[in-house]
Amino acid sequence: MIRIDALWLAVQPLDIRAGTEAALARVVSVFGEARPHHAYPRCAGLDVHKQTVVACARVAGNGPLLQEVRMFATTTSGLLALADWLESLDVEYVAMEAIGVYWKPMWHVLESHFALVLANAAHVKNVPGRKTDVIDAMWLADLLAHGLIRASFVPPVAVRELRTLTRTRKQFVRERSAHVQRIEKVLEDANLKLSVVISDITGNGGARCCGPSSTARPTASG
Repeated sequence: MIRIDALWLAVQPLDIRAGTEAALARVVSVFGEARPHHAYPRCAGLDVHKQTVVACARVAGNGPLLQEVRMFATTTSGLLALADWLESLDVEYVAMEAIGVYWKPMWHVLESHFALVLANAAHVKNVPGRKTDVIDAMWLADLLAHGLIRASFVPPVAVRELRTLTRTRKQFVRERSAHVQRIEKVLEDANLKLSVVISDITGNGGARCCGPSSTARPTASG
């Protein structure tokens, strides 16, 4: 993407039918050079895996473009080392793909240091061919630098914690219902129609009927 001065366009309109080569030559003849536009000049792309993460830092300034790639472990110490390395390069924005649950620990560690962008893996899929972790990380960094990544919504910390709590409770309720149905099936196998006379077989009434008797039965000798 090339940024063209609006005043120059108003004075000397650019004929887009002339082709990209002619347009680029026109820009170079006026401005002296064609400089690419960077939406995020100091950014990084992360290719996330279970045990490792490949990071590509991309820093664009007045000088030549700086691209540096390193690999880190996904342990807490490794992610902290990743954060320190990115901060040493003055990186401001970091993009990563939403792959399974592997991105979540990195998000938790890095969200207090950088502006994070979570990308849908289908939207940033690289062209088929020779795919490597380094190429994927560089591809993400390039897309982020030019503002071509549509960020997925990630709620704030309080909302994420509440959502985790409600989902866990929902799962426990489902598991409890499955256990109650299993108990009722065992009672039906034994021809005990307990659910006919008791609405909740897991309540106090069901516990008294199914649990050990509180009074000992008299023996034949007693």
